[in-house]
Parts: sequence; C-alpha cells; structure tokens
Amino acid sequence: MNQPEWLQTILDLVGTNPYARAGAILLAALIVAKLVDWFLTGALRAWAAMTETDFDDKLIAALHRPIFVSVVLVGAWLALVEIDTVPPYLTTLLLRILKTVALLVWAAFALRLAQLLLEVASRHAKRFPVVNERTVALFGQVARVIVFGGAIYFLFLSWDIEVTAWLASAGVVGLAVGFAAKDTLANLFAGIFILADAPYKIGDFIVLDSGERGEVKHIGLRTTRLLTRDDIEVTVPNAVIGNSKIMNESGGPWEKERVRLQVGVAYGVDLDHVHDVLMRVAQEQPDVVAAPEPRVRIRAFGDSSINHELLGWIEQPVLRGRVLDDLFRRVYKAFEAEGIVIPFPQRDVHIQNRPAQNELGD
Repeated sequence: MNQPEWLQTILDLVGTNPYARAGAILLAALIVAKLVDWFLTGALRAWAAMTETDFDDKLIAALHRPIFVSVVLVGAWLALVEIDTVPPYLTTLLLRILKTVALLVWAAFALRLAQLLLEVASRHAKRFPVVNERTVALFGQVARVIVFGGAIYFLFLSWDIEVTAWLASAGVVGLAVGFAAKDTLANLFAGIFILADAPYKIGDFIVLDSGERGEVKHIGLRTTRLLTRDDIEVTVPNAVIGNSKIMNESGGPWEKERVRLQVGVAYGVDLDHVHDVLMRVAQEQPDVVAAPEPRVRIRAFGDSSINHELLGWIEQPVLRGRVLDDLFRRVYKAFEAEGIVIPFPQRDVHIQNRPAQNELGD
C-alpha cells in the first residue's frame, strides 16, 4: 500500500519491525487527530463565534468526536495492515469492528445534525412552513428511523451479510403485522397526517361530530386527548378524527368567537329603544370586544314576541359560557329597568258546562 511521504519517512526511521511500525502509525494518527481537533476547537470555533446564529457552533461541537475518532480508526486500520503476522481471519474481524465503530459514531452525528436542522427550520417558520413546533417531533422520529435503517443496512454490508434475504423476510413480517394491527396503523398514519396538516393545535377548542367539545391537550401519533368543560378527558383515536368533520372554534383568522343571545320583546315596544339597550349591555360587558363591534338583529316575528339576537365577539372560546350567563343577567335587568316587556306564551282556557247524562235521557 502506498503511504503518504511523511508517514513513509517515519516508517523508514522506525525500521522494519512490524510492531514498531504499527505503533508509529498509531502515534502519528493520534497526533493528527489532536491537530485536527485543535483546528476545530480553535480556529473554526473562533470563526463561528463571530456569526449571529449558533448553528455553526453546535455543528462544530458535534463534528469534534466523529472526526477525532475517524482519524484514530484510520490509523488503527493502517497499523493493522502493517502487521503481516496477524492471521487473515483475525485481520478481517478487526477491520469489521473498526468499520462498525466508525459507523456508529457517524450515525450518532447524523442524528445530531438532523436535530440541529429541525431546530433551525422550526425557528424560521415563514421559510419552512412545514416544520413548526407541532411537526418537529414527527420529523425527528422520521429522521431517527432513516438514520437507524441506514446504519443497519451499512452494518450488514460491513459484515458481508446478505441484505436481500433480510429485506424479503422483513417484508413478509411487515405484511403480517400490518394485517394484525391495521387499526393501530390507521391511527398512526392519521396521527402523522394530523401533525403535518395541522387542522388544530394544542390549546384549540374543537367540536367533534359526536358532540364533544373540549380543549386539545395532547396530539399523539395514535390518539388526541380533549379536556371538556366538565374537566373530563376524552381520548379520541386519530383514525376517527381523520374520517370526521371537526369544527375548530379557535381556527380561522383569529381565536375570537362570536356569541349569540336570543331574546324576544312584546309587540308595540319601541324597536330603536330595544336596539340601544341591547347595544349598551354588550358594550358594558368587559369580555365582549370592541372590534368587531357588537350588533343587534331582528330575526323573526314570533307568536307573541319580536325575536331579537344580540351578537358579540369574545377573545377566546373558553369564555363563552361565562359571558352568555352575564349577558342574560344584564339584559334582564336592563329590560326591567327600561320597562321593556319580555313576553311569555299565554293560553286562554274556556270551561264549558255540559248537562249531566241523566238529563239527556237514554
């Protein structure tokens, strides 16, 4: 094997003893590894400190170990080749062990690099809209699966293990597992699509097809957990959510939600006066926002009342119940103070006196 000139010079000085030459190669590899480490920790880190981002600092820190170990492993490989008295089978075994160590070190670096890239992408949501705080965990899992699968593949190659047979066996096993756990896989894929598509996020208030309404507390790969207003946790399989219509009360251009209060007034009242009273009540309620402004609409002429609807916006859906309760109280008191009558259904009952049966005859 052709050696570098500087290494060949060292070997010529050492002599012809294979063990001495191997030791010299290992020593030279350690010196080169320390020089490279000094360059990374010194010059490159000083340059990285002048940049605004910390990505390059973390990348250099992550490169320290794999580069140092790789240089030492290359030196160990050259030293092992230099010793011609070692049996061939033992040389092959030791070389495969060196390859395995190098593979594990660089696989760990690949995981760290993927994590760093996801962190940077999640901090620049405008440039990378797919990667955000909801999908970072998903992409992290995908990166780990890819790195782990690649490491296993190259590990098999380094040990001269036939990969085709293993892939065929894995395909058969995967098919059997797929049939046995089809519901679990359906939930898993639905969870991936939910995290990627983001129809809702943690903290949103959603309403299911079945009527449950609650705050999203957890979005997992298999289930989504809601906390209802009764403080009851509802766990919904993601496959069910993926095939249902979900109403997200916190979605849209903002998290504000409109509340509706329906009230009827008696015929003959001044409708403009009713309108002013309802608007004043809405504007005085502290949780009803000023923009968009509240409004009053006449909805129908009922049997005994003119039906109005007071519309107002609140900051968060969680306030809806409390705000409606307060508005009902304020409207009732305001109508009572202003002399506005809230009618209620009335029925006239007529009792007819009928003659007794014995007076009618047979």
